[in-house]
Amino acid sequence: MKRLSGRTFRLVTLLAIGVAGAVPALARESLGLYATWGAFRDPLVPRCYAIAMAEPSQAAREYQPFAAIGSWPRRGARGQLHVRLSRRIMQPSTVTLTVGGQRWPLIAGGGDAWPRNEGDNAAIVAAMRSAPRMTVTATDLKGNRFVNAWPLAGAASAMDAALIGCAKAQ
Repeated sequence: MKRLSGRTFRLVTLLAIGVAGAVPALARESLGLYATWGAFRDPLVPRCYAIAMAEPSQAAREYQPFAAIGSWPRRGARGQLHVRLSRRIMQPSTVTLTVGGQRWPLIAGGGDAWPRNEGDNAAIVAAMRSAPRMTVTATDLKGNRFVNAWPLAGAASAMDAALIGCAKAQ
């Protein structure tokens, strides 16, 4: 496991706390940090997730973009991709995820996006395990195209840690 700088560790931890919502921060447990990806368990829900912030950008942002792959064992849901974009998107518009040269259209609303179906979700998560980077391209409310990008080093390990963390919660 690669050691994170203090700044990166704080950013990943703050992101995880912010994303996790209204549940008390003490309920979440860190399952590990892998490059720019973190894995966390929230035993009160229960849920587990791997999460990373998008690469820094000089472009305007309304939100701090992140990508998360979550599992909710009581719902039978595992490995579900959710992307928070840096801006609210124009409707209707095309939001495209690219991983390792493969492209998928996403369902999107506001500043969030998800795979269209379980087949796409499974293919995306599988591609994330071996690709070096992923990007999401979309059009904001002003009609401007923008791109959010994530390095995928550490993503597979974080996803595995999250799956193992939730296997214990069942």
